Amino acid sequence: MSLKPEEPATPEDIGRVEAGKVNAAAAQAEPADAAFEEVATVTEAVVRVQRSPRYFRFMLAGAIVFAIVALILTFAFPENPTYDRGAVFGFLLAICATIGVALGAVIALLVDRATSRRARTVQADRIDVRVGTPDTVGADAADSRAADSRAADAEAGAETQRPPTDS
Repeated sequence: MSLKPEEPATPEDIGRVEAGKVNAAAAQAEPADAAFEEVATVTEAVVRVQRSPRYFRFMLAGAIVFAIVALILTFAFPENPTYDRGAVFGFLLAICATIGVALGAVIALLVDRATSRRARTVQADRIDVRVGTPDTVGADAADSRAADSRAADAEAGAETQRPPTDS
């Protein structure tokens, strides 16, 4: 960068100087934010990952399919002199939509059961970030580390009792 008075400044130099002014202004504003510290605690955990179906979508699909079945059944039989086709369709729709929602939920449960067999156990990192003043962050971090060590001890005891999973 050349900003000597005898040399002309290029647009790149002007951009760098303006960026420097912005950074200097941010550095001057930073002491007010310096009262807050950020402490990140990373713990490792073993988690089980599996896909699961969207239950609402299965139930909605069942209701729609059975609403179409109700419409087909309404016009499949001859018209009843007591009830018009609209009333018959209303009754059939109420019954068929209920059956469709229930059947969709059962299918979603079966799909969930089938996908749980292919679940995998993986290692994950849990990151807890605490923001506060320097005196509270130190106390929170100590409490967090104590809680994490208790959780790790409890998990280690539980892991010895669990049967091994297929990976």
